[in-house]
Amino acid sequence: MTPHEQLLDKYAELTIRSGLNLRKGQQVLMTAPLEAVDLVRRITHHAYKAGASLVTTLYSDEQASLMRYTDGNSEAFDAAPSWLFNGMAEAFRDGNCARLAIIGENPALLSGQDIDKVSRANRARSVAYKPVVELITTFATNWCIISAATASHAKSVFPDLSPDAALAALWHAIFKCTRADLADPVAAWAAHNAALHARVKTLNEKRYTALAYKGPGTDFTLGLVDDHVWAGGASMAKNGIMCNPNIPSEEVFTMPHRERVDGIVRSTKPLSYQGTFIDGIQVRFEKGRIVEGSAAKGQDVFRKMIETDDGAARLGEVALVPHSSPISASGIVFNETLYDENAASHIAVGQAYSQNLAGTATMSAAEKLAAGMNTSLVHVDWMIGSGALDVDGVFKDGKREPLMRKGEWVA
Repeated sequence: MTPHEQLLDKYAELTIRSGLNLRKGQQVLMTAPLEAVDLVRRITHHAYKAGASLVTTLYSDEQASLMRYTDGNSEAFDAAPSWLFNGMAEAFRDGNCARLAIIGENPALLSGQDIDKVSRANRARSVAYKPVVELITTFATNWCIISAATASHAKSVFPDLSPDAALAALWHAIFKCTRADLADPVAAWAAHNAALHARVKTLNEKRYTALAYKGPGTDFTLGLVDDHVWAGGASMAKNGIMCNPNIPSEEVFTMPHRERVDGIVRSTKPLSYQGTFIDGIQVRFEKGRIVEGSAAKGQDVFRKMIETDDGAARLGEVALVPHSSPISASGIVFNETLYDENAASHIAVGQAYSQNLAGTATMSAAEKLAAGMNTSLVHVDWMIGSGALDVDGVFKDGKREPLMRKGEWVA
């Protein structure tokens, strides 16, 4: 094998062994862009070596996706393949089928397309996909998201390089940021998870009631739900399998209270949302809700996003990431949330994760809402961290202590 093929094989093995931690006899349902076929085949090889009973792959084609907007009936953008998503939900419900998503699509694929069509299609898909999202966010099965380098994505990240050089550079960055280029990536991820879990343990012991942020263009306080739970790194699914939902992952995260966020926030990195770039986000929160919001780029799409439903203008996640993370240290803006959110502390509007609130297994929807858990058809992260961001932990009595200074952990 060539050096690239060797790294691709190590990356595939890492995905099965550390990402999914696939159990013998499980099926795997994988989604991937067409250009990721080489990676898909290597992952399939390692899945069967690990004892998979069946690997099923659903491919997407960004050019075919674009044809919907250029050639499709303008009245048909409220349609979504509910039949497909219902089938996926059925596959994941009993935990016998693992979920693997490979992303890598052109982050600006739908830029320039009719905003109303994009918004309608996104909403329809979100509604249809909800049964799957609920199973994934509650860890009904083991799941993982990884990235593959594709020509269009590589060109967006390295616009000054030739297509071949850009693709090679993006693969190099992916291998490095996922630790796939190390001698033993699986062992490296075990050590990394141990460090993340130690940080999670410390934060859970603190019992902060809020986090206070101060940085360029950012000055806000984010209240946490009373019984919040910090998480990060590998997590235990309900089928008893410890999996890494995201590779890479550098964050620790928990649940904001949907009504306890006040102040102003400015984004520090661009966001690619459903094929459109959004950059320069500035918002003001009052009692948990965005009451003023703008973006230097993609403003109309941003506003449509936060108007999806009531929960889309409230927070569902808060995550802390040190500025010195490997993704940040690379100096690359990946134009892909999977990577960029692990380069900087971030917040997410929309749906909250049940794992971040104690006792949700026995709570009704009304009880979750009363506890401060946000619900929405969307979950969209955007980055607010930098080397100039300070974060304090706020205790119940109002006292504060430094948590991060200049983007780094204080202790």
